[in-house]
Amino acid sequence: MNSEKTDRIKAAFARDQQEDRPAVAPGDIPWRYEAITPEWMTHIVCADHPDARVVAVRLDVPDSGTSNRRRIYLDYNEAGQAAGLPASVFCKATVDLRNRLLLSTSALLSETSFYNQIRPQLAIEAPQAYLATYDPDSFASIVMLKDLGGSVSFCNHHTQMTLERVQDQMRVLATLHGHFYRSSQLDRELAHMFRYDDRFLALDRDHDFKGMCEAGLREAGDVAPARLMARQGEVWSATMRASARHGELPLTITHGDVHLKNWYITGDDRMGLSDWQVTSKGHWSRDVAYTISTALTVEQRRLWEKDLLAYYLEAFAAAGGEPVPFDDAWRNYRQQLLTTLAWWTMTLTPLGDVPDMQPRDITLEFIHRIATAMDDLDALDSLD
Repeated sequence: MNSEKTDRIKAAFARDQQEDRPAVAPGDIPWRYEAITPEWMTHIVCADHPDARVVAVRLDVPDSGTSNRRRIYLDYNEAGQAAGLPASVFCKATVDLRNRLLLSTSALLSETSFYNQIRPQLAIEAPQAYLATYDPDSFASIVMLKDLGGSVSFCNHHTQMTLERVQDQMRVLATLHGHFYRSSQLDRELAHMFRYDDRFLALDRDHDFKGMCEAGLREAGDVAPARLMARQGEVWSATMRASARHGELPLTITHGDVHLKNWYITGDDRMGLSDWQVTSKGHWSRDVAYTISTALTVEQRRLWEKDLLAYYLEAFAAAGGEPVPFDDAWRNYRQQLLTTLAWWTMTLTPLGDVPDMQPRDITLEFIHRIATAMDDLDALDSLD
């Protein structure tokens, strides 16, 4: 990250600490969760109920990773109670300096754009936002979501994924990708959205993405196939070429971070997709490769991946995409395993101002799954 931008963010953060202003007016962005007041929360959740008021806010325990997360419990006056307003909301913010620095690269723009512009157009299972905003100078931010806690089950690497569940994941992705495929919105209303390969380059420029990925692959040597590790010197250059494909292939809107932990299962066994802070313009193949390679065990993937890709292609064409020859799709799928692995080798060995983002056991399991897929499908040779 250039020193001028870093210095500006650090100065704004120091100013926030010194002034410690409460969030009261509707346009205020709370710089920390303790700055949230009942008055501010009333503007957000009671906007459609003029007599309702939030009379108290109570904070749940902190939970930090890429962003700083918190559940907030709300108490209302009688009008608010009668209106059935939410008893809690789930928030993501940039409370810590390291999170502001990391997410200033593009994530805050991406996630707020998703909830404000993209989500309203989609008939998919995904969170709904009460508020999504950030300050482009200080990079203070908050995304306030409908609290799904208790009504859905969030996935992890132990979740038992059935073929039907992964097919549902393919339908969610196909609906997203098909709706925005070659859309005029990409050059108009969504022209400000980053393209995936530009995001990739920005991460390397601002946070030494290359250094983190190479260190992470070395660290993960025990869980990656020996044949792949013997060629680890080729991985970064191949990953750069795979990323550059997003500047050559037809574009749509992509989620960008579709690992299994960002999916949830509803009470009626539907798959939902959360955490949209890496939303980008890009080619659909990365989301598909990323989802399949992290959602499934190695054995499941080997059995199902070609059928799942064919299933996706049919749903994609039906949702507004176009027919894609399977061989072309398969080549793109293999290539994007490289950019998928990069997301997790970086996560294993964050450097500098990049915070720890995921537990080590989950990270190593996903690296094992992705790296094995790369080895099985000769991903390093898919760009020849």
